[in-house]
Amino acid sequence: MRLWHKDLIPVLPRLQLLSLWRECCCVAKSISLYNTPNHILVNKIIDYPLSHFEAYSMWVYREMQNRGYKVNKNNFFKWFPYIDKQVITYQEMFSDWHSDRYLTQCYYNLQEKHDCGGISDEEWQQIEKFIQLRDIKRDIYWT
Repeated sequence: MRLWHKDLIPVLPRLQLLSLWRECCCVAKSISLYNTPNHILVNKIIDYPLSHFEAYSMWVYREMQNRGYKVNKNNFFKWFPYIDKQVITYQEMFSDWHSDRYLTQCYYNLQEKHDCGGISDEEWQQIEKFIQLRDIKRDIYWT
């Protein structure tokens, strides 16, 4: 169970994006039933207001819609009827957790999936291009 770094969502391969939505639904169910995600890779959710998880899940949902995937939002809200009036900006969402370090961890996890044949060369090239552009922008900003 993993919530991929928020910056990777627009370039996640199809399988990882669809799996991420299922993860969001599973985490919502676990929070609803047990008040915890109860998995080592996502337990950090409880360190943030639930509005962060809600915003993240809706970010995933919107990306799936943008790609033309048919997805039922009710599967999420069945278990997670919580709707916070607090608006979370993209920058605020899981700000300490979804750091550059976590992005690197996710990147290498995806690279391993590519190396093992689980991600196509075309999908991997999109990820690589995104990371390179991100690094270039950061270098320009910090110089």
